[in-house]
Amino acid sequence: MNDKIISVVAAVIRDQDGRVLLVRKRGTAAFMQPGGKRDAGESDIAALSREIVEELGCCVDQKSARPLGEFRCASANEPGFALQATVYAVSIEGAIRPQAEIEQVIWVNPRALPDLPLAPLTRDHVLPLAVS
Repeated sequence: MNDKIISVVAAVIRDQDGRVLLVRKRGTAAFMQPGGKRDAGESDIAALSREIVEELGCCVDQKSARPLGEFRCASANEPGFALQATVYAVSIEGAIRPQAEIEQVIWVNPRALPDLPLAPLTRDHVLPLAVS
């Protein structure tokens, strides 16, 4: 792609019906996985746990984290940048309450997607994984 790369960790959170949680940040159009950039020296799981608390007000059950893969694609919100995402399936504890930069939270069935703008990572990598 290019050498302008944003490195992030992202969460796949599912409900009891197998639906996948997607978020939309304030001022953006695309729905995506919750997550974000690591702080200096932060492990993937520590970064993901911090981001989930900041964005959704709930906690990651750290024992539940399962790596799903590392993916590279176009960034949804930073034109000209590529995204290098390490994706984990996680369970959460507590109620989801969108906060910080999160404008909207939705649950989607990966087998019957709504007509919504999806981030490239979500559309091309995460949701196809969630179907299998």
